[in-house]
Amino acid sequence: MTITRRSVWRVLSCVAVLLAAQGCEKPADKTSAAKGDGGKPAALRIAVVPKGTTHEYWQSIHAGAKQAERELKGVEITFRGPQKEDDRDQQVSLVETLVSSKYDAIVLAPLDSRALLAPVRMARAAKIPVVIMDSGLDGTVGEDFISYIATDNKAGGAMAGKKLGELVGGKGKVLLLRYQEGSASTALREEGFVEAIRAFPGIELIDPKRYAGATRETAQQAAENLLTTHSDIAGVFCPNESSTYGMLLALRARNMAGKIPFIGFDSARELVDALAAGEVSALTVQNPIRMGYLSVKAAVDHIRGGTVEPLMDTGVALITKETMNTPEHKNLLSPDLKSLLGTP
Repeated sequence: MTITRRSVWRVLSCVAVLLAAQGCEKPADKTSAAKGDGGKPAALRIAVVPKGTTHEYWQSIHAGAKQAERELKGVEITFRGPQKEDDRDQQVSLVETLVSSKYDAIVLAPLDSRALLAPVRMARAAKIPVVIMDSGLDGTVGEDFISYIATDNKAGGAMAGKKLGELVGGKGKVLLLRYQEGSASTALREEGFVEAIRAFPGIELIDPKRYAGATRETAQQAAENLLTTHSDIAGVFCPNESSTYGMLLALRARNMAGKIPFIGFDSARELVDALAAGEVSALTVQNPIRMGYLSVKAAVDHIRGGTVEPLMDTGVALITKETMNTPEHKNLLSPDLKSLLGTP
């Protein structure tokens, strides 16, 4: 075969193009990323992965993430989660897809503290920083993920336990309906609640280790079964939005709503209305907007070379009918999600 000068130049040109393409596929320095349309730097793509997308709590997380997107500039948020809050496999698959798509960072609320560890480690191996929010992961901060941003869930459960103990006068049977196995955040709330209730020797804790499940419907069914078995309870605690709402429906069906002390967690619109009506005695409320905002900010700060705290507590408050209209509590209970999300 005769090698001409023209063929040599053709080969060298192809090699140069291939090397340039490989070098530009994933820039090492995100602050000097490839130029987008109009010569502007391409936006950092941050994927926010909640446990689900239907509950108002996760919509508030989304609102906080969008707030960070607007303020930080050069950031593009993708908000994607499982259809159901008990679909671990779907969340695992979703994170793996985001890694393959080479997102610049992932913010994750793990559905399961163990099942999500492998895909998180896959992300870090691909040099994609991960921020864990809301619920813990059985990994090591600083190695498997860059920061853990959440409510002090055990403290929130302890607040609820102390308040419920006082409301029932330190005696009687108190029922705990748990949320879901594998959920680190609610497990800590349940732990804090149980420890606080034990400080009241006159209280008998009814804790059959029954789980509400991921939806309001499964929670209502579980609550009805427990109330059938334990009809002489003095008070109730539920550790998240769906379990609280399911229990509320079951109490209403038995004409018990508002007649026994009942403390729930989170602040869906229906729960806030029930608090105002006296059907719920108190709500232990997180700050999901702040959580979503800080989680995205931490991811962006890390990419841009800033300092990120390994642990951030986003706060928790116990709100009663008497305190629900204070400016601070009103903002936690009824945020303007449409405005924050930019929806009509």
